[in-house]
Formats: sequence, structure tokens, C-alpha cells
Amino acid sequence: MQTFLTHSAEETKRLGKKLAKEIRAGALVCLEGDLGAGKTTFVQGFLEEMGAARPYVSPTFVIMKQYDLPTQRNGIERVYHADAYRVETKDFANLGFVEWCADKQGIVLLEWPERVQDLISCEALFINFVSKMDGEREIIVEG
Repeated sequence: MQTFLTHSAEETKRLGKKLAKEIRAGALVCLEGDLGAGKTTFVQGFLEEMGAARPYVSPTFVIMKQYDLPTQRNGIERVYHADAYRVETKDFANLGFVEWCADKQGIVLLEWPERVQDLISCEALFINFVSKMDGEREIIVEG
């Protein structure tokens, strides 16, 4: 377990960029935390580092957004940014979550994993975002 403290959105994005440099294809990254805790900001940094085409928007209403990368990075050709906030487990399964996770050239970044926890393998990387005072965020990485 590692704990990071960020003091701005830019620092949170930099942490996302750091993970993008280290992650390998086939990973599932579960992003936990309250609304506004920095999950999407972190993902924006991750996607920027991976070279994904903009815009980087929250998939809350579209459920999943796929970013095909212009060049392969660490064996990664695609990033799936998914948000389970508005769906039930069976619906998320029907949308293709298991297939996204099985993509050996992909990465899945999942916001609100607790909503679909029955679908998550024990091999996932969990990152918990906790809002503190004055824009600070405590970011805890486990797995």
C-alpha cells in the first residue's frame, strides 16, 4: 500500500501520469471515492500520458468510453474508462465489462467499482481518493 497527498488538480493529474508510465496491459484499475474526490482528474492525467485523443470526459452518462491509442504503450493499445455509478451489476455485465477486462491489449479504469463488486477479480489495483481540506486529496494505492 502506498499513500500520496496531492494539493491541486495538477498534482492529481501528475499522479495519473505516473501510473500510466508503470502500468501494463490487461490491468483493471478500480477508482474509489466520493463525488469530486479526484477520480476523473486522475484519469485525465493517465489518458494524457498514454497519448489518448481528447476530450477526456467522465463516462457517467455514457457508462464507458474507449480510447484507442495512436501508439502502443507498455503493450497497451486501448484504454476503457468506465463508470458504474448509474448501473446495476447485471447491466454492467451485459454492456461488456468482462470482455473489456479480458482484453490483453487494454486497460480498464473503473470508477465506482463498489457498485459492481461481484464482477471484479481479486487481481485489480484499487486506488481510493479521499478529499481533505483546501483541495488536498489523500490517494491510497493498494494491490
